[in-house]
Amino acid sequence: MRDEYDARVTTALSEALAASRDAPDPETAVVCFTAATRRVLGDPARLARPDALKPGETQFVVSGCFFVAPSGDHMILCAQNGFPPSQSHARVSTTDSRPGHTVQTGIPAVVPNTDVDPIFRQILASGVVGCSVYVPVFWEGRVIGMFNTAAQARYFFDERDLATQVIFAAAAAATWMAKGGPAYLASLAASLPPWTAP
Repeated sequence: MRDEYDARVTTALSEALAASRDAPDPETAVVCFTAATRRVLGDPARLARPDALKPGETQFVVSGCFFVAPSGDHMILCAQNGFPPSQSHARVSTTDSRPGHTVQTGIPAVVPNTDVDPIFRQILASGVVGCSVYVPVFWEGRVIGMFNTAAQARYFFDERDLATQVIFAAAAAATWMAKGGPAYLASLAASLPPWTAP
């Protein structure tokens, strides 16, 4: 089982790296990595747990990177997969719940069951997140964002998935910087309405 997981991850990372080289901009390049974690993380066998899904819930997985805006007081969702169109380039404070905790501390975390996590806040507009992986995106020792993969099913991700996403976040960071991510983000931030914390 472990060998199968490792092989799947290795293939996905190799494919993401290859696809990102030809991407026309930093965000499209990072999509290669967020799309990969959406596909490979998690254990479908855990969907059979009686506490995985509540009545009426249906499994989904979403992913994206929240990059810290030039102002430093908020993050902008980029390279999203599975988020509703209304949340394209959604913004959250750098002190907001789990995303904020991740960029403030630089500590990755997997939250197996968001129902009992004291600092979790529902951000996804299209469904209830039950399990989530949060990984800081580092560049030259500084946190520049947060890579998130989330599912409706509780206990869908574990520490193995957290370790895998740390690798994908590092690859995404290098790709983002190589493709001119900071300038792209500055232009994106300038095109959005002025940020005001909720």
